[in-house]
Amino acid sequence: MTYETLQIEMHDQVVVLTVARPEKLNALDHRTIGELHRAFEAFAGDDSIRAVVVTGAGEKAFVAGADIAEIREQTPLDARRFSERGQQLMRRIETMTKPVIAAINGYCLGGGLELALACHVRYASENARLGLPEIKLGILPGFGGTQRLSRLIGRGRALEMILTGEPVDAHTAEGYGIVQGVVDAGELAEHALGVARRLAAAAPHAVGAILETTDKGLDMPLEQGLAFETARFALCCATEDMREGTAAFLEKRKPQFRGR
Repeated sequence: MTYETLQIEMHDQVVVLTVARPEKLNALDHRTIGELHRAFEAFAGDDSIRAVVVTGAGEKAFVAGADIAEIREQTPLDARRFSERGQQLMRRIETMTKPVIAAINGYCLGGGLELALACHVRYASENARLGLPEIKLGILPGFGGTQRLSRLIGRGRALEMILTGEPVDAHTAEGYGIVQGVVDAGELAEHALGVARRLAAAAPHAVGAILETTDKGLDMPLEQGLAFETARFALCCATEDMREGTAAFLEKRKPQFRGR
């Protein structure tokens, strides 16, 4: 499968997806959003892929937002469809049963931050700037930013970022809990790939169950979430990987998980 705005590289069982519109600071236009949809659908159905890293081309930006020139020409109906399409993409990423890691290099604004928030784990370079500046355009985040950011860091801090539109630096983002770590710009790609490789080596059924129970359980009452966790725990105990993992532990060796 070929893409015009994305670069895809395989590293063993990890795929690195790079949004590649550096002349536009990797802004998300209709074409890029469509290609991201296709890419993640393909990743979900490919058993050889066990983890995904998402980043942006060049040193300046992860994704600097949606394409403002396109937004300016939209009718209200066009805008509704654009928002819905973007939200569908973010939910597709968020519900992946394979871990998706954002490697945030440089500007991560608007739709770029919304893309990062849909990923399961996020790391930022020292020069990263993260924010939702839509208020400065007379609009609000449309790809889930108001919902995911407030759930992640709390209502007060989220509203401060969204209402002022001011970005925060990487260390502030780490303190807020938006990113899980900050590394030197030159080490970001290797750091994210290293984490992805560790996750790719884990038992796929267990990884998928963890992602699913966490995603769905957060929207359930506690008792219902616990019951859902129990059901997924029982299913994992029916896998060959569970038998391999427990045997390897008892035999003091490294397990070889095969996704069965």
